[in-house]
Amino acid sequence: MSNPYKPFDAATKQLIESDPLAWLQFVGLPGAAAVLFDPELSSFVADADKMLRVTDPDYLAHLEMQSTYKSDLGERTLFHNVVAFRKHGLPVESVVVLLRKEADGPNMTGRVRYGSLLFEYGIIRIWELSPEELLAAPLALLPLAPLTNIAQDDVPELFRKMEARRAAEAPPEGKEDFWGATMLLMGLRYPDEWSMKLLEGVMQMTESSTYQYILRKGQEEGKAEGKAEEARSILLRIGTKRFGTPDAKIQALIDALTSSEQLEQLIERALEVESWQELLP
Repeated sequence: MSNPYKPFDAATKQLIESDPLAWLQFVGLPGAAAVLFDPELSSFVADADKMLRVTDPDYLAHLEMQSTYKSDLGERTLFHNVVAFRKHGLPVESVVVLLRKEADGPNMTGRVRYGSLLFEYGIIRIWELSPEELLAAPLALLPLAPLTNIAQDDVPELFRKMEARRAAEAPPEGKEDFWGATMLLMGLRYPDEWSMKLLEGVMQMTESSTYQYILRKGQEEGKAEGKAEEARSILLRIGTKRFGTPDAKIQALIDALTSSEQLEQLIERALEVESWQELLP
């Protein structure tokens, strides 16, 4: 089983890095300052998306960017939230940003019931926003504008307004970054050929070193993700045959593993141990 690469991951990371506080305000969380933060949770939740270290008040803001529907996303968000709190001793606020309608579904409720615990997380559906909201937002959010509630025929005019904002507020050398991120996000909704022709009006994307870097990085990350997903599938098939269907805790632990090397080691061990608990203590 393979998974298509997700170049939007590199694009959103670039945008968050360029203005963390703007993104914090966009998702409706408080704070006087914010910086992109490495939570050092790779051994637990390597697939956690972005975290910001926020001050005044002090906490961690956990942002999950999602373009496909995952029925267990609420549980995964809870898991990431709890592990980050355990690791750093700071409150964690989680917000899921759904980048397109295909990422929505019946389990996207903003709530997870776990025994007596009710965990709540924020949800932002980009397609429910108006393009005017993003046009008025900081530049680090503006590349999301084509994913809002806008007709495809109106996108060319939106591009003209976006370029006017960018030209007025950003140095010329920032043009590649801005339109490179926009193009990669456009791929979530619009045909590539149509998007490329539209973008030719604002810059020669094929000559953009920034675009090439982002695309290459997205491909590399996507190949690694696809390899890990295949290994995870094999582990579940072997483990289920030997130990039975994993419970919710074991499933969450497996879902949190994104290193293909670690998953392959577990596949080998699954042939030697006698239970899920022995395999994943």
